[in-house]
Parts: sequence; structure tokens; C-alpha cells
Amino acid sequence: MTVRTLVILRHAKAVTPDESPDFDRTLTTRGETDADAAGAWLADERLHPDLVLCSSAARTRQTWQGVSIALAQARPGGGAPEVRYEQSLYHGGPTEVFDLVRKVPDTIRTVLVVGHNPTVSEVSTLLIPDDQYDGVDVIMRTSGLAVHRSADGSWSATEPRSMRLIERHTARG
Repeated sequence: MTVRTLVILRHAKAVTPDESPDFDRTLTTRGETDADAAGAWLADERLHPDLVLCSSAARTRQTWQGVSIALAQARPGGGAPEVRYEQSLYHGGPTEVFDLVRKVPDTIRTVLVVGHNPTVSEVSTLLIPDDQYDGVDVIMRTSGLAVHRSADGSWSATEPRSMRLIERHTARG
């Protein structure tokens, strides 16, 4: 049976909202450093995504950029994953995340989703199986990561309560 790993990452620290559209908010200097730290942590944990599903908002794209540079430095010549920038990860909720993950080909072993709260926290909480869930919801801070894993079925079978929470980490540079 093929083990599937879903890594969920909340974008790094973004600038305080102002008159600019929320979609265009960029990372702070701390956010840039934390995104690099998230990539370094993924590399240390040997969690190299085969596919990245990233919100199309500026702060999530920048977060992925920092993560990808750190991953590439840790594995020179290791090849870059396919990246899909998804508008539905900005506007949608857990249903849209589950819909995107269910469409992932079974040849893919590790998927990284880069998104926004409250959706990423809700998805992580929803994935935890009943026998592991202790009644405490996952609350992801900026640059927070949640690693879920399943050895059963295919990506198309991804449903609430179907992937164990293996690890949580908040990256700080």
C-alpha cells in the first residue's frame, strides 16, 4: 500500500491590512524568514512535496517561494515539485481543499497545501481520525505546519477523519 502524506502550511506573517486589497498583502521581513525556516524544517524532516497546491494570494505565493528555496538548498538537483496556484484556496473553505486533494493523481506521494486560516486549521482538525481526535481543534499560527498521513486508499478517498496527524510544527526563523 502506498503511504500518502499531506502537509498543510499556513502562510507566513503578512503585513497588516491597509487600503490595499487583502489578496495583495505581502510578507513581512519576519514572514520571509519564517517561510525559509518552514522550508528548512520540511527538508530536515525529509518531507519533499511532489505537488504543491498554493493559494494564488501574494502572501501564500511568497511563503511557497521561501519554502522552495530552502528545500532546493537542502536537496540540490533534487527536482522541483509541480506547483498549482489555486484561486479556490484563497476564497474557499475546507470543502474546496478536500475537492482539490481528491483530484491528486495516486502517483503523487506527498502534497503540500499552502493556504489561509481559518481554513487550514479546520482542514487539519477535520482530517484527524476519531480514534486520535482528543476534542482539541488544531489551531495553526502563521508558518504553522501540520503533517497528516494515511496508508489506506487513494487521494480520491480523502475524507474527514481519514488521515492521522503525525506532527505539528510552527516555523520561526
